[in-house]
Amino acid sequence: MLPCWTVCTSKMDFRSRRSAVMGNKGVVASTQPLASAAGARILQQGGNAADAAVSMAAALAVTEPGSTGIGGDAFALYYDAKTRKVSAVLGNGAAPMNAPVPEEIRRRGPESVTVPGAAAAWVDIVDSFGTMEMEEILKPAISLAEDGFPVAPVTAYYWKDSETLLRETNAKAFLVDGERAPRAGEVFKNPDLGQVLRNVASDLKKGFYSGRTAAAILDAVNSRGGHMCTEDLEEHQTEFADPISTSYRGVDVYEVPPPTHGIAALMAMNIAENFDLVSEASGVHNSGPHLHKLVESMRLAFADAKAFVADPRTGEVPVDILLAKDYAKERSEQIQDKALEHANAGDLSAFKHPDTVYFCVVDADGNACSMINSVFFAFGTAIVPDGCGFTLHNRGSNFRCDSSHPNAFQAGKRPYHTIIPAMATKNGELFAAFGITGGFNQPQAQLQVLSNLVDWGMDAQQALDAPRFLSGDAFEGTGRQLSLEDGIAEETVEYLRSRGHDTIKVGGSGRVIFGRGQVVVYDPKTNVAVGGTDPRADGIVIAI
Repeated sequence: MLPCWTVCTSKMDFRSRRSAVMGNKGVVASTQPLASAAGARILQQGGNAADAAVSMAAALAVTEPGSTGIGGDAFALYYDAKTRKVSAVLGNGAAPMNAPVPEEIRRRGPESVTVPGAAAAWVDIVDSFGTMEMEEILKPAISLAEDGFPVAPVTAYYWKDSETLLRETNAKAFLVDGERAPRAGEVFKNPDLGQVLRNVASDLKKGFYSGRTAAAILDAVNSRGGHMCTEDLEEHQTEFADPISTSYRGVDVYEVPPPTHGIAALMAMNIAENFDLVSEASGVHNSGPHLHKLVESMRLAFADAKAFVADPRTGEVPVDILLAKDYAKERSEQIQDKALEHANAGDLSAFKHPDTVYFCVVDADGNACSMINSVFFAFGTAIVPDGCGFTLHNRGSNFRCDSSHPNAFQAGKRPYHTIIPAMATKNGELFAAFGITGGFNQPQAQLQVLSNLVDWGMDAQQALDAPRFLSGDAFEGTGRQLSLEDGIAEETVEYLRSRGHDTIKVGGSGRVIFGRGQVVVYDPKTNVAVGGTDPRADGIVIAI
């Protein structure tokens, strides 16, 4: 007989409820209970939000390798309670400096491997904001890798989906006996990854970008026809930048700047702010009028993101114009009762104004870290550097082969990036750390979750529990494809169909398309943090 958790996972039911978790000495939230436990342990040892977030990033790399890993990229927003400043950390690597323009970019091919930025970001986040040593911060993850961990149910479910891919590549290290994915509750070990983490713990960035690990990365890429060199790894640097931001009904929302599409979430918020979503929906959440406005706001924002977002080091990205309130007002006026046939990019000439994990921490002092780490597609390229226990990501598959496009492939350039942590403040004080995974779903889910918090007064858990939509064509702008999660009323479905949306209902394991998020809302007057974790994943919130 199968264990009970295997049976439950095979059905992928969503019938349980969760309360928001509250604490006044710190709260951590992630998609894996063992990763949340790692973050909580660091807080209890005196670490701050940055220390705990990096510990969770490493633990997630062990426990959810299909979604994340040290072979991918990482971004973070950090809120310093003393200075009230939000800082952005961009841990994304570029295409190799000697790489020719490929005829095509295969999602699992070596040409899709850009320099992994996660390891450097982890070290630099701790160096800039943390208080503890990396050896202590990485101890929980090293223990999980070397001693083993029981695989969580939802993780096991999707791990099995990649079984054939892992078997047919050199990624058999992620299979039991090289043949099958681990089952829910089965203890899985990854000692090779444990050694890589030990190298980073002792030698910091050199432990990854030089020496044995770096040599293994170069061999894995170049033996398959890639063009990565020693300098690509050794000269990689984390970027520290001012975040981009906008206000949404009195709440200031922050995103990592381009080449991420965090700007798409902010543009959609600006457009949606022109509507009184609650009154226009007669106070009914997820009603037809409510969702129609959000969907169309998102489609217009994505049209601009597609047209203008790229690596600002290789061309200008008109951030100020795209985030201007009067530009958003003009865009909002394009939203009518019917769905737009085609969401086109806006005319900026008239405006001259100057598979992924998300996790977050708020510590006892009110500092917060909102962080996301990813290998992009499930197990990335599924290319494993020999003896390293991690896969290389395929973030370069977001490049375009069209030389005229702002996001065209270019040696030394960073691709358009989908992973976006978010942060919000109110009157300068921390309001929330939040984020949702899922590629081009991320800005859409952020828009919905923030609206749930601000417009509808939901708590952190309720905001994540609420069924979501996904405009499947949002980035391309064509068609009117719209996925609606089970739990959205049939009258809403019919309303949206009557307005021209090509709607389908999605339930069961298919809910993964709506992403998996975490939210921690903070009250600076009481020092109480309220955390929620997405029911579409294995995660938990832990209060200290």
